[in-house]
Amino acid sequence: MVTKPSKSQKKIAYDKKLCELLDQYSQILVVAADNVGSNQLQSIRSGLRGDSIVLMGKNTMMKRSVRLHAERSGNMDYLNLIPLLVGNVGLIFTKGDLKEVREEVGKYKVGAPARVGLVAPIDVIVPPGNTGLDPSQTSFFQVLNIPTKINKGTVEIITPVELIKKGDKVGSSESALLAKLGVRPFSYGLVVMSVYDSGTVFSPEVLDLTEEDLAVKFATGLSMLTSLSLAISYPSLAAAPHMFINAYKNVLAVAVATKYSFPQADKVKEYLKDPAKFAVAMAPAAAAASGAAPAGAAKAKVEEKEEPAEVSDDDMGFSLFD
Repeated sequence: MVTKPSKSQKKIAYDKKLCELLDQYSQILVVAADNVGSNQLQSIRSGLRGDSIVLMGKNTMMKRSVRLHAERSGNMDYLNLIPLLVGNVGLIFTKGDLKEVREEVGKYKVGAPARVGLVAPIDVIVPPGNTGLDPSQTSFFQVLNIPTKINKGTVEIITPVELIKKGDKVGSSESALLAKLGVRPFSYGLVVMSVYDSGTVFSPEVLDLTEEDLAVKFATGLSMLTSLSLAISYPSLAAAPHMFINAYKNVLAVAVATKYSFPQADKVKEYLKDPAKFAVAMAPAAAAASGAAPAGAAKAKVEEKEEPAEVSDDDMGFSLFD
């Protein structure tokens, strides 16, 4: 006779398993498991088999085990998991790529009917067209103010109608109509709510960031840091080049306004005394920027295009018929 383990034995085994997983894995996906059936959950476990483990359980049990394990191990980072254990949630422990694991979990969604009392996760719109229902079923459409007409002995919806809005509870009339139409508007599966990585908790949207996105955000942050450093005159690596340039401009302005000078200022003073020199110095740069070729090159190019004059037969002392 096989004896079933008692509740206390189950709790001890669950606590031991959770603590072992916390020690072995540094990456955890906290997932919502609303309306996920046991068969669907088994399919997800099979799909993730290899480097990921799905662990479900009561929130009170998980919180207690996490808290006690943090105290025993001295790793208080585990306590960051406790605020995430709210509602019908589970944990996916993984050593794989977090983004790939999330995408794999998203594959196992199952269509579900709109049952009475459910909160709609999306808008439900009934498209126009033939429903295949006989005219005796028009009462369902009339209750929901859906415009219809009878076409070839069946009910046809004339215009698209927003039957249920996201966040609204499904009523009995909406549920009955969708069931008659054979529409399963909702789909359910494990949804990643938060990501735990070595003590750090962040939103799953972070997993969608590319290297280009990170570069743009880094550049934006660097620009803000530079602006702040310049505004409060606080030196930083980001603001140092700008500070040096601004300091050079100030020293140059003082040299121009006074008799004090230095080699770089001498050239500026010379240009200020004779602006024509500045125009001459800028001419080659302007020509290069506009794509104009130097005069010598243009002349040589014209000469290359000129073909030598043809020599007539008369100049050679004989004609073609001699």
